[in-house]
Amino acid sequence: MTDILAELAERRAEARAGGGERRVASQHAKGKLTARERIDLLLDAGSFEEFDMFVAHRCVDFGMQEDRPAGDGVVTGWGTINGRLVYVFSQDFTVMGGSVSETHAQKICKIMDMALQNGAPVIGLNDSGGARIQEGVASLAAYGEVFMRNIDASGVIPQISVIMGPCAGGAVYSPAMTDFIFMVKDSSYMFVTGPDVVKTVTNEVVTAEELGGASAHTKKSGVADGAFENDVEALAEVRRLVDFLPTSNREAPPVRPFFDDPARIETSLDTLIPDNINTPYDMKELIEKLADEGDFFEVQADYAKNILTGFVRIEGRTVGVVANQPMVLAGCLDIDSSRKGAKFVRFCDAFDIPILTLVDVPGFLPGTSQEYGGVIKHGAKLLFAYGEATVPKVTVITRKAYGGAYDVMASKHLRADFNYAWPTAEIAVMGAKGAVEILYRSELGEPDKIAARTKDYEDRFANPFVAAEKGFIDEVIQPQSTRRRVARAFASLRHKRQEKPWRKHNTIPL
Repeated sequence: MTDILAELAERRAEARAGGGERRVASQHAKGKLTARERIDLLLDAGSFEEFDMFVAHRCVDFGMQEDRPAGDGVVTGWGTINGRLVYVFSQDFTVMGGSVSETHAQKICKIMDMALQNGAPVIGLNDSGGARIQEGVASLAAYGEVFMRNIDASGVIPQISVIMGPCAGGAVYSPAMTDFIFMVKDSSYMFVTGPDVVKTVTNEVVTAEELGGASAHTKKSGVADGAFENDVEALAEVRRLVDFLPTSNREAPPVRPFFDDPARIETSLDTLIPDNINTPYDMKELIEKLADEGDFFEVQADYAKNILTGFVRIEGRTVGVVANQPMVLAGCLDIDSSRKGAKFVRFCDAFDIPILTLVDVPGFLPGTSQEYGGVIKHGAKLLFAYGEATVPKVTVITRKAYGGAYDVMASKHLRADFNYAWPTAEIAVMGAKGAVEILYRSELGEPDKIAARTKDYEDRFANPFVAAEKGFIDEVIQPQSTRRRVARAFASLRHKRQEKPWRKHNTIPL
């Protein structure tokens, strides 16, 4: 018996050693942690239970039968984050570059199946050189099996990908189908074709960092939701995100203890809106003053900055926030912000997370680049996402709400439950100047008349009361009382049920 136990301990030690001291040292030299070190940081201490530690590949081509490391380049299992169940896989770059073989993918599929069966999030720590070339089509088929699990799990359990090294070729499509993608600056990248292929096909000379680094995907493409300085920060922020999310669509979002009065009055909000209607202000200030303890987990902070998305808690309960940002493009909606907002709204609706919408939008961004880029179709995505969402929806209009953008931003007409406006709100088809120039075109050569007409239009429409008279605004509220009103609104909606007609699925304008 002693010999058997000694052999088990030896085998475990060998599996835990990964690719050996030299390769582990190389990983550390790049500023990267090993697969197991990452899991230890991500999960609660001592909570990790590993699966398939001794699995080895079955390939016999190219002399592969001579090198069959235990674990086959990925560590899989389950554990807890602040006591709540999660499943995790962590690719080990020290073992064959973390390349994906048939058995490597089978390990990932096993924990994804278990996560789906048991209703718990899946977190993937990606650090892989891609498909294992020696296995040919078998490794591609293995990727396909992982993709299918991503699709089956979509909207059922939260899926989070952390790119902590290379992620290239077909490997990028599994993270692309997950709900959140985070990257590590200077040590991770994602692209379908690498710099060498790009140079061969298009003659473009580009580095891996420029082509698919964290900056490219958080600021330009919008593929990634956030980028962090190092592995430690990335894993700490993933833990923070998981705290906001339900474990599955069968469970309600978590309720956390809170130490902030729901009826807290914020007198500073009474002066948040500048006297000049064209002067910007920071919408994040409002979000943080509405949130419990001012805690705001922003998603896609560096992409489409004219709209803000992220999570807060109100009375200890998770709420998704979508807000126009007047500091960028005056808060106009455009292609990128519409896509960003639509994706976030659909995630919240899938996982029963209530949505708070803060509106200050002068319209859609004009221009040929927007029209040629399909702003009509992309704007419709945000409209469609809000309209199909059945979770509690509370909207607060702080200043401008003009034209079709007023409709799109969770208006009463898209079945928002509570629609509030501040006294500074202006709800109209367009601004007074533009409206007068259309309505009184014949008087454009008479500045005094136009000024008087503009004043009349502002007096009539540059306020929330016309909309309130028609019941499109439920209440005009004092800015300082916004947290109390929003908290009470969500409290009243906790048992909301809204039925939709049966259908296989909708045809959202993609």
